[in-house]
Amino acid sequence: MTERSELAVEEGGTNVYADLGYVNAAEMQRKSQLAGEIARAIKARRLTQGEAAKLLGIDQSKISRITRGQFRGVSEAKLFELVTKLGHDVKIIVGPTRRRAGRIELQFA
Repeated sequence: MTERSELAVEEGGTNVYADLGYVNAAEMQRKSQLAGEIARAIKARRLTQGEAAKLLGIDQSKISRITRGQFRGVSEAKLFELVTKLGHDVKIIVGPTRRRAGRIELQFA
């Protein structure tokens, strides 16, 4: 007979980086979302990484790293710039909040 061992399952939150204990989890999640959008836009336009690199004005190796989720060392501002060069609009709205600290949220249309 085989012994069954019970596995403890813990439900994660909406931010995997926070679940893993990263200090800058919110920023990393936003950058991940932007990197994903860059990868989708490149695929939708049927660009090679070389063509995308030329269009975006960065090295092909950086395109490869970003589209694989390796975006450390790349600022959110740079990712926004790349998204716009791929034909997306970026809209930033600043307004008051009732909470003590505000938050940054990305929405993709």
